[in-house]
Amino acid sequence: MDKVVKIGTRGSKLALWQADYVAELLQNEGVKTETVIIETKGDKILDKSLSKIGSKGVFTEELEEQLRNGGIDIAVHSAKDMQATLDEDFKLIAFTEREQVNDVVVSYNKNLKINTTDKVVLGTSSVRRVAMLKHYYPNIEVVDVRGNLQTRMRKMEEGLCDALVLAYAGVHRMGYAEHIVHHFSLDEFTPAAGQGSVAIEASSNIDPALERVIRKAVNNEDAEYRLRAERGFLKKLQGGCSIPAFALASLDGNELSITGGLVKLDGSHIIRHTKSGDKMQAKELGREIAEMVLNDGGDKILAEIKSSK
Repeated sequence: MDKVVKIGTRGSKLALWQADYVAELLQNEGVKTETVIIETKGDKILDKSLSKIGSKGVFTEELEEQLRNGGIDIAVHSAKDMQATLDEDFKLIAFTEREQVNDVVVSYNKNLKINTTDKVVLGTSSVRRVAMLKHYYPNIEVVDVRGNLQTRMRKMEEGLCDALVLAYAGVHRMGYAEHIVHHFSLDEFTPAAGQGSVAIEASSNIDPALERVIRKAVNNEDAEYRLRAERGFLKKLQGGCSIPAFALASLDGNELSITGGLVKLDGSHIIRHTKSGDKMQAKELGREIAEMVLNDGGDKILAEIKSSK
């Protein structure tokens, strides 16, 4: 293929790692690439929590504008940053092989313990993680920490908090795994939809031949089935990064199992349901789990969140 594929990405070290990873996968298939760095609203506004910025595409809007006007051919995102519903002129065409999906605690204090008794100050910008900490560890104090991973590590070192709650994937990819002091269990701290995978977004009118080349080089079939289910769940909830929702699908042969749920913002109640079925029904399974959650009181939790904004 003679065409140079322009890859749009945010400028953080982690975002660039993801773009380089996708570029390498494409180059291995003989595709030439060029990386285009684009700053997003989520990168510029660091003095507000994500839930208060008020944009459904906090980390994606500016990249989508470049997709729309042809400035880039594809945009590379952390799959968990993708809004539940895309505008009709965009689509997700591939998902990379998935990294370990757990949330972890990172600290420069090797002796720090996460339990239900010790007083610890943890930093995070995720409403899901805050709500889950309040539910499982009410003894822990939480402070809002925004910025890229390196900025957060610096803020922790300066004393803003004792430790950070982060996705294992980013910690591992940025070389901070030695500072992990705790892995949260998936049974309790079920991650955000898409956590651990990189999503490739394109214009809906992308050249079909180019789309096939990109999918062949980048897409991981197992990850795609799992993420289609998780995103089906999120779409039914009409949720993004401003609601404390979680979803995780697993695949065993042709059988897909998905767990999804919601936590009240104050941590007082958690709703969690699991369902299994054929992987070809991934999106439908996600939607069905969302309906179970909504019917079990999730609709009231979402209404409370909307009324509190």
